[in-house]
Amino acid sequence: MTEITEEKARIGAPSQPFINGFTEEGENLSPINTSESKAPLAGEAVKAHSHGGGVGIPDSSRAGRLTSYKLADFAPLTGMEEDWRFTPLKRLRGLHSDVLKGTAPAVDITAPEGIIVETVGRDDARIGSAAIPEDRVSANAWENFSEATVITVPEEHQATGEIMVSIEGSGLEASAQHFVIIAKRFSKAVVVLDHRGTAVVAENVEILVEDGAQLTVISLQEWTDDSVHASSQQAKLSRDAKFKHIVVSLGGDLVRLTPSARFSGPGAEAELFGLYYADAGQHLEQRLFVDHAVPNCKSNVLYKGALQGRNAHAVWVGDVLIRKEAEGTDTYEANRNLVLTDGARADSVPNLEIETGLIAGAGHASATGRFDDEHLFYLMARGIPEKVARRLVVRGFLNEIISQIKVPALEERLTEAVERELAASEN
Repeated sequence: MTEITEEKARIGAPSQPFINGFTEEGENLSPINTSESKAPLAGEAVKAHSHGGGVGIPDSSRAGRLTSYKLADFAPLTGMEEDWRFTPLKRLRGLHSDVLKGTAPAVDITAPEGIIVETVGRDDARIGSAAIPEDRVSANAWENFSEATVITVPEEHQATGEIMVSIEGSGLEASAQHFVIIAKRFSKAVVVLDHRGTAVVAENVEILVEDGAQLTVISLQEWTDDSVHASSQQAKLSRDAKFKHIVVSLGGDLVRLTPSARFSGPGAEAELFGLYYADAGQHLEQRLFVDHAVPNCKSNVLYKGALQGRNAHAVWVGDVLIRKEAEGTDTYEANRNLVLTDGARADSVPNLEIETGLIAGAGHASATGRFDDEHLFYLMARGIPEKVARRLVVRGFLNEIISQIKVPALEERLTEAVERELAASEN
């Protein structure tokens, strides 16, 4: 027996009625649509099921989905595919259809002592060790990149500072880029991928976290307003590995990220966090996949977004697959959206696919809404002006993600960026 439901949250015309109104501590949402689900615990009878998008669609399951290094194995996109139904294909500027012959954004790396940084050709044996393209854009990037940047954290090495990877675009000709990040056994490091400038780029990031390693990867997108960025960031986690992935998307015309975490050894843990702030006309899309394929692993996903302006559009799709071999899994995913002005839209689709009932726990939640008027009134009644009160609410809503970065200079920079966005909404 297979149960498939779809859970989405959308904001449309201001005349839409509010339903399921509530205030969640620290978030202050009055949702238009909320959903929450918890799977049976170990010992309770359960059959494979899926919550989320893909009603009646054959490829709704993540198990056995097509992966290939060859572009020809992926059919041309029509926009009707489940993975692309929210993406405006015309705004991809050929990343899904053209030869990517433009110059890739420039890469400059500042790394602490002991970190190995290399530029290698396509034939390097480490390329493909952690990822295989899952969609047409990723495969197109794979076929068209000319060289890759490989960052290696040696075995048992603990980096004394962040590995800063500056990725600076300088043109709008479609291009391809490739990174490989390897954390060797029992190592520890933080890698920051800092995307800036102007670019149209399809990017693959392979992340290999070996036994007992601890790795944090932070991906910042602060592109110019005319940029397009599609990035597949796939992580493979070995036994007892700990991986934290943080996405912050602020700039760009269209930014589409597809992070994934795949467990290849028991005892591993993955945390995936995200923050996005969509302005008028901007399309920010995040599609996540967590693949529990081995026993006794943990995952936690939390993405938060704010939207303002006409035709601002945010998409979050979270897929968690618990395979039949993954007994003892403990997983949870949540997405929260705060709409600041009329005319914005948020699509939020949590998917939970379970093939075994012998798990510690599994659940998901989604909420989208506007400001809680009662909370604003509470602040204003204590002498806080309305504009200041609104800023405090948004700042508190997003700070939970910013505080996960644990790099003071970056946290300060992103807090200032959010303040600039808020100031723009008041004009």
